[in-house]
Amino acid sequence: MRQHKVIIDTDPGVDDAMAILYACLDPSIELLGLTTIFGNVTTDIATRNSLALLELAGQDLPVARGAEKPIVQEAKPVAWEVHGKEGFGDVPPMLPGSKPVDESAAEFICRLVNENPGEITLCPVGPLTNIALALELDPGIANKVKSVTLMGGSMDEGGNVTSHAEANVWQDPHAADMVFAADWEVIMVGLDVTHQVICTPKDFASMVEPAPKLGGFLNDAAQFYFQFHRDENGFDGCHMHDPTAVMSIVRPDLFSIDETPVSVILEGDEIGRTIRASKTERSAVKVCFGIEVEAVRNLFLETVKNGY
Repeated sequence: MRQHKVIIDTDPGVDDAMAILYACLDPSIELLGLTTIFGNVTTDIATRNSLALLELAGQDLPVARGAEKPIVQEAKPVAWEVHGKEGFGDVPPMLPGSKPVDESAAEFICRLVNENPGEITLCPVGPLTNIALALELDPGIANKVKSVTLMGGSMDEGGNVTSHAEANVWQDPHAADMVFAADWEVIMVGLDVTHQVICTPKDFASMVEPAPKLGGFLNDAAQFYFQFHRDENGFDGCHMHDPTAVMSIVRPDLFSIDETPVSVILEGDEIGRTIRASKTERSAVKVCFGIEVEAVRNLFLETVKNGY
């Protein structure tokens, strides 16, 4: 039974591909579409890759093209050194037969939320620009979204692009601060938990035989990602950032949460850092601090293995 209506806002990206294909395969998720953003790749490549992933998974779903730059600051370089210049490591570009819808990402989000009040979980796994633009376009969606479950930020873990900042928040800190400040339910699945979930090359290789199409693709794409982690982080595996956020929607019991208002530092050496804010300043955010690592890893691997 599909219990969760979800829109994923994404910049695919290897771990974005993991998140999207997981969402396509989990029977409890009704994926309504994808919206695209810069970050791991440009918005052009993110849009192409989103369409291609849905076609790979046999899903006829809409993709809405999103913003090409942050709301205030100048755009940062895309993370090609992490995900490869085309987004999926050394896998050649997949050219989709479909095209994005005519609506912008913000328009698409606002329309679907208004058509499904109280039912949609927004799951941004890239910079939060599109979510902030949707709020600007129609502030009323804050009362109609079920939740915003985001991959981003770090309270106590430190950063992954600077010593203080997580990549998605750092790419557009002003947008992130707008999302944290809005009066809606925000669940922050940040580095405090995603740094704990690591899959190895052996884990990914184990998906190829039972699911040669999707598992095989993820295994091929992840090889570049594994090499980045070997070179930069000194371990043979990869963090499961984006799929962890999607899995938290369907299995919140696997996470422990603390509630605190959150704000983002918007200037200086610590720009992009997420910090605890005054309780009188804004509503509390549900911040994930604990995670059942083995259960989350196994949920991802078994779901893909049960695919094709």
